Amino acid sequence: MNTHLLIVVPCYNEEAVLPETNRRLSALLQRLEKEGRIQEGHILYVDDGSRDGTWTLICSFASEGFPVRGLKLAHNVGHQHALWAGLEYAASHADVAISIDADLQDDVEVIPQMIDYYRQGTDIVYGVRQERCTDTFFKKHTAQAFYKLMKEMGGEIVYNHADFRLMSRRTLQALMQYPERNLFLRGMVCSLGFPSAVVYYDRQKRMAGESKYPFKKMLSFAIDGITSFSVRPLRYIVLVGLLMILVTLVAIIYGIISYAKGDTIPGWTSLLVSTWFIGGVVITSVGIIGEYVGKIYTEVKRRPLYLIEQCIGEEKGETLPTPSR
Repeated sequence: MNTHLLIVVPCYNEEAVLPETNRRLSALLQRLEKEGRIQEGHILYVDDGSRDGTWTLICSFASEGFPVRGLKLAHNVGHQHALWAGLEYAASHADVAISIDADLQDDVEVIPQMIDYYRQGTDIVYGVRQERCTDTFFKKHTAQAFYKLMKEMGGEIVYNHADFRLMSRRTLQALMQYPERNLFLRGMVCSLGFPSAVVYYDRQKRMAGESKYPFKKMLSFAIDGITSFSVRPLRYIVLVGLLMILVTLVAIIYGIISYAKGDTIPGWTSLLVSTWFIGGVVITSVGIIGEYVGKIYTEVKRRPLYLIEQCIGEEKGETLPTPSR
């Protein structure tokens, strides 16, 4: 099987870790070619508007003869959009693509196993973490809560899977037909429905640099994931509203009975508590609705997902990739 593999690596301020990443991935590609698993392979680094020397390093890798290609985005668009840029490039330049983060916390040694699944006819291979030993107690349990919440909301997602996966060309081309701007690739890829498999690995500690996903970004990512793939939060608002109506009816009946008996009904405390409660529910409901309205606003503007400032390592006559939508 003549297979051209492209390893897509989104990068944002990864100057500290990139030399080791490039060394490991280049050695892996060389090994895969020697073993006959692939005919040729390249690494595609997508620089997501880094402010350090990330792009300079990528250029030096290409000039030194490493199997490297690079896309430099005009400005920071976020991890999911940078990854999309790389996958869109791969859809027209490779037979199969593997996406992996630059910090190499995901184990590159399972990539040969992914390739074997692909050669057997599997279109998508998910890299799934066996343990989260390197995560803090807080991150580990919030991640578990997120996966459970996504399942409760009806979203299709692979448990303990991030963005380390293999995708065949036909799945990449199918993914490119998705028109949305609000990207949640973990859910979008699962919704494709092509034959898939799972490989398990132990997540490693970050070799250098710092995490690009602090709590604020993780929370935003979780909200995007839920609101991009489920309308159940909107339905829950209706259920909460109906529940409040039921509670109100019970309170009215209780008030009428108490009045008929001549009992004095304490008013200020109950009135204050109920007012604050209803106000909190209303504000929360408006916030949920606003999140969906904001997503609609983003979609209808139809702005490009990314803009490419520079491309290196392209073959002769090859043009710069541009967003398909």
